[in-house]
Parts: sequence; structure tokens; C-alpha cells
Amino acid sequence: MKIALIHYHLRPGGVTQVMLRQARALQEGGDEALALSGEPPPDPAEWEGVNRAVIPALCYDRRPPGDPRPGGSGGRFGPETGIQAAELARSIEEAIRSRWPGGAGLILVHNPLIRKNSLLMGALKELARRGPLLLQNHDLAEDFRPDVYSGEDYPENCHYAVINSRDRRFLLEAGLRDEGLHLIPNEVRSLAFTPGLPKTRYLYPVRGIRRKNIGEMLLLSLFIPGGSAGGGHSGPGPAATVALTQPPTTDQDAPIYRRWQALAAELALPAEFEAGALPGRGGGSASFADVVGTARAAITTSVKEGFGFSFLEPWTAGLAVTGRRLDYVCRDFEEAGLRFEPFYGALRIPAEYAEPERLRKKMELVLSGVYAAFGAALPPSISPALDRVFDGGDYLDFGIMDEETQEGILRRAAADKTVRGRIAGANPFLEALESWESDPALVEANRRAVMAVYSRERIGTILRESCRKALTPIVQRISRPRLLELYLDPARLSLTGVSPERP
Repeated sequence: MKIALIHYHLRPGGVTQVMLRQARALQEGGDEALALSGEPPPDPAEWEGVNRAVIPALCYDRRPPGDPRPGGSGGRFGPETGIQAAELARSIEEAIRSRWPGGAGLILVHNPLIRKNSLLMGALKELARRGPLLLQNHDLAEDFRPDVYSGEDYPENCHYAVINSRDRRFLLEAGLRDEGLHLIPNEVRSLAFTPGLPKTRYLYPVRGIRRKNIGEMLLLSLFIPGGSAGGGHSGPGPAATVALTQPPTTDQDAPIYRRWQALAAELALPAEFEAGALPGRGGGSASFADVVGTARAAITTSVKEGFGFSFLEPWTAGLAVTGRRLDYVCRDFEEAGLRFEPFYGALRIPAEYAEPERLRKKMELVLSGVYAAFGAALPPSISPALDRVFDGGDYLDFGIMDEETQEGILRRAAADKTVRGRIAGANPFLEALESWESDPALVEANRRAVMAVYSRERIGTILRESCRKALTPIVQRISRPRLLELYLDPARLSLTGVSPERP
């Protein structure tokens, strides 16, 4: 079977890696693959053996509000948009036929409902009328991302795919049919690590974007075993740090990231940023294998994930994972046989530290802005939902707070042992963390589960089966109002998980 895979770009990142692994899995399974993107990969050698073609019109053309770069905040709109979308569809077909004169059996498009290109949605509608189409979604704009929400209806009468069960359930409730919606988890590869290095890091192997909740990572640094509260390490062995591996790549996330870096330095927190770029043993930058080799364990404080690689990959290197539990992510993995111990569902902070009245006003303002950006009216259920958040006792979850509120709490905790004691006393996880050691039996059991369930062989089989099912004609459409209603749950609101940042 001939399968064309499409994404806006091939820059390093989660979706690019997924597409590369899919192309290789398809080829190893006897299919042919062609990768189409708006720009070539920065490292062509990584794509060696995979057929590629560049279609410049697939590039991002939408920028964050206020961005002065070409494309502006609105992309290409106006009377000519429909004509240009048809031209993009023709360009895609021409690129495919230049490789396969008889055309592709299926076109598989990654993240098409995230509006980064103002022509793609229209082009996909054209392509859906001409042949089989499978739209695989890693993220959905309805999940508190109004900056990438499309004003157009989503393509109808084609097949869709998702990477987690929560998104599958929501899309089924929004109108898709079971036989037209496919769950295709991501392949997980083993992390390389250098053995024999001192174990000094609690590794957070992600990019420092807002939804990774960096302030909470810094709060955990005050409680890790072998760490230092406010800079004063004591006890045997080297001081431990929390270590985030990669910087953000967008202008939208960079200022907040730099603010966290500056605060960590000011408060002398045991934290490292861009750990992969720090000096290595030979004087140059450390390899990622060296960084993983210095880890005692991995942590996660993310408030939102599409798939959740950081919950899976560390086990493959013999590292335990601990931190914030995301139920909709972890449930899929638990059904696959993994166990997540110890984790927390909320990091409880004495409410008076968070200035609850001010925080509630911020949340109300953000929700009002989000609904307006989606073109939806603020429902009357919002106020009772926030009542349940703020009237639930003497504590609030650190994860729902904005960066300004988190920073104030961090300053108090770093400066005052009594504050740290109150926070630890409200969170059994933190009390246990100070003396926590990973369980080798659990690490090995989870490593085996990851390598069995998320292997290339198994995920490749699921992918190929889904591609063949997508050849069957389907009549279905997504109710966008219903999908928005399902995702915009105030009980799930985390201010660091809203994109873009709102005042």
C-alpha cells in the first residue's frame, strides 16, 4: 500500500518523530511511505531511507497575535483563500504522483485541526472528495487552545485518528462513528544512557513550554532527596537537582521560560535548565545519553499532554517516573500494564498563600477570554464550577495557578522553612519524597510493559490496520459546538495550560 504522510514541517519535536517512526514502520511492514512537509528537515540524515518532498505552501502561515513576522496573526484569508486551498490540494497530489504515478492509496495527515496553516483545512476537504483520507490528531484546539482554533468546519466523510482514549471518547460523543475513528498510540523507543555516572539529577525530559508547569518543577526541587532548600545542601553525597532538558522553541513560551530561569538563579534553587547543553565530560556539551545516565529518576509536572512520552520513555532507561498524575493519560498506560507509584493528583497549597480571591478573578477573566476567542457564550455553569474549586477546603492545587501566583508561593517556600513544612504536611507525596528511593522491581516491570505494548512491531501493526480500515468509505462529521463543550470543562482549567497566555 502506498501511503503519503503530511505535516507542516519536519523540525525536531514530538509530531515529527512520530511521523518519522510511522514512515519507517510502514516501510518495514512492506508498505511504501512518502513524507510531505512545508520545509526540509534540518538533519536530512535522520530521514535517510524515507522518500520526501517539500511543498512550501504547507508551512506555518499563522503567527501568535502581535507577531511581526510574515503571515501575521491571521494567515491568508479573503476571497482568494478557496482558490489557494484548491491549489494546495493540487500541489499535494502532484507531489504524490511525481513519486507514484498512480497516486497514493491513502493520505495520512498529522495534526490538521490545529490551525497553523490557513489553506490546509480547505485543501483537505478537496482531497477528501477525491480519495481516502486519515486525519490523525495529536492535539485539539478545543482543549483551551483558542489561538489555533479554526473558523471553518472540519472535513467530513473521512476517517480520523487520535492518540489517547480521552480524545477518542470525546470525538465519538461529538458525532464520529466507531468504525471511522481509530486509536493509534505512539511508538516508544528506548532512551540511550551512559552507565557509571554519578546520579545527581531528577530529570524532566521535556521542552520548557508553559503547559509543562515549570513552576511546580521548581517547587519540587525544595523537597527532593539530596536537594537543597533555598540553597543550603546538607547530607551525604552530591547535591541533587531537578533538570529540565530543552528550551522552548517559540517566542510565545520563551519569556515565561526565561523568567523561571531567573527566579531559580535568584533563589539559588537546585535546578538546571537545558541540561543537554551543559558541559559534558570531554569539555563540550553533554550528550543526551550522558544526561540520562546522571539521572536518579524522572519527574513530570505537566498539566496537559497529548500522548505523554515523559510518562513512558524514562522506564526504558531504567529510571522510575514520579510527579503529577494526569488521569486521562495514565489510564491508557495502566490498561497497558504500567503502574504509577508514587504520584499525586494535586499539589495542595494552603489557600492563603495563593490569594484565592485574586486567583479566582484571574480564572474568571481567562475563561471569559477563552470563550470569547472561541466565539462562544460563557455558560451559566461556570460560576458554580469555580465555587467547587474555591470552596472545597483550605487548600488549592498549585497546578491550577498562573505563573505569577506560583512565583509568589515559591518565594515564600524558599525563604521560610515553616512554609515548606506546611506544604509538605498537606501533601503526603512531598513528605515521602524527601526519603524516596525507586523500586527496582517496579522499574523493570514497567520497562517490560512499555517495550512490549509500545514497540515498533505492535504500534506498526495497529497503524497498518488503521490505514487499511481508512480505505472504507464513511459518512460522518464532527459537531464542533459539542466538541468544544466537552473540552472546555472549568474543573480542568489550569492557567498554565491555556494557550496563549491571557491576562
